[in-house]
Amino acid sequence: MKLERCDYPCTDTNRDFIIPDFRGDRSTIRIVMVSEAPSADHSDYFYRDERGAFFLTTRTAFGDAGCAISSYDDLTRMGVYLTTAIKCSKSDYRVSAGTIDECSSRYLARELSSFAGVRVIMCMGDFAIRAVNRIYRNAYGVTPIPKGPTYKIRNATHEYNGIVFIPSYTQTGDSFNIEQSKRKMIAEDIGKALEIIR
Repeated sequence: MKLERCDYPCTDTNRDFIIPDFRGDRSTIRIVMVSEAPSADHSDYFYRDERGAFFLTTRTAFGDAGCAISSYDDLTRMGVYLTTAIKCSKSDYRVSAGTIDECSSRYLARELSSFAGVRVIMCMGDFAIRAVNRIYRNAYGVTPIPKGPTYKIRNATHEYNGIVFIPSYTQTGDSFNIEQSKRKMIAEDIGKALEIIR
């Protein structure tokens, strides 16, 4: 999958385009976890350094779900792929709907389509929910995840075209270790996704 650098003139990111450097077998991936945005420190990003913040909080989230992992290879063997809804780090706390829509349409849509065997798409946070809904609305005229607070919609089943969509909270960033109720829900959602692919 070849992705060019972005030339979209957004004003709410750092324009530091990065995508996961995934070298595994895409045909084995069954779960895609879409988080929100890269860290400004690219060494923290997925598939970079297993001492980086994104891996450490993801490892903790899987541990909370009763699934011990120690490397990205462990996730790949389980059929799990990690990415973000947008491909540049945020310049502030939030980014515009236009930036999310543009980035998901240009890059995330192509990324998701490269995994033919996916059975679960986990949308880890509001950016991810919006991005995945936008992709499916553009492609199929449907929004697989309904509007509403995540805590209210996450326990319902959202399925389209053989894929289960799980709205959850982001497992990356500083808030992961602060909001214990969300951390518990993330663990439950990971457990649900793993159960689906068993």
